[in-house]
Amino acid sequence: MITIIDYGLGNILAFANVYRRLNVPVKIAKVAADLANASKLILPGVGAFDHAISQLQQSGMRAALDDLVLTRKVPVLGICVGMQMLANGSTEGRLPGLAWIPGTVKEFDVSRLPTHTHLPHMGWNDVRPVKTSPLFIGLEKDARFYFLHSYYFECETKGYVVAEAAYGDDFTCAVNKDNIYGVQFHPEKSHHSGAQLLKNFADI
Repeated sequence: MITIIDYGLGNILAFANVYRRLNVPVKIAKVAADLANASKLILPGVGAFDHAISQLQQSGMRAALDDLVLTRKVPVLGICVGMQMLANGSTEGRLPGLAWIPGTVKEFDVSRLPTHTHLPHMGWNDVRPVKTSPLFIGLEKDARFYFLHSYYFECETKGYVVAEAAYGDDFTCAVNKDNIYGVQFHPEKSHHSGAQLLKNFADI
C-alpha cells in the first residue's frame, strides 16, 4: 500500500491520481494512525524548508515516521522539499531536518548560472542517473522531469547520489540511502517519465 503523507503541503491528489491510473493501491495519511500498515511512503513538499518541517512536526506523524523509516525500514520517497527535508538542515532556514540522509540543502550560486537565467530553477530538465537505482529502471537515457526549486541537496557522502541534473553546475537531483529515496523534481508533473518513476518506487 502506497501511503501519501498529507501534512498540509504538496500535490497530494496528483500523486494519488497517478497511482490510481497505475492500478496501485494508495491511501492518504493525515494523522499517525493513518500510517498503520504502510508498506511504502511518499513524502511530498513545497515552499520553505522551515515551514515544511514545522508542518510535519505539528501533524503528529514525525515519531511514527521515524519508527517506520529508521526502525522498520519501510521505503520512503521524498519529493521536492520532501527530499530536502531528508537532510540534516538547510541554509534556507534554522530548523533541523529529518537527518535521514546526511547532507545540507544549499541555495544555487546565482553567479554561476548561465546568462539571463534566474532562480527558481523552473521547467523541464534532463536527469542523468550516476549509479544503478531501482527508481530509474527504464529511465536510464533521455529522462526529463519538471523542476521548481532554488535549493539543492548536497550529500555528505557521494555514494548517496543517484542522479544529477545541470543548472549552471551539475547538482544532485536524486538521493538514496538504504530504504530512503529522494528526488528534487516533481514526478507527478512529469508525464510518462514521472509515472514510470512512481511505478518503479511502488515496485521496490
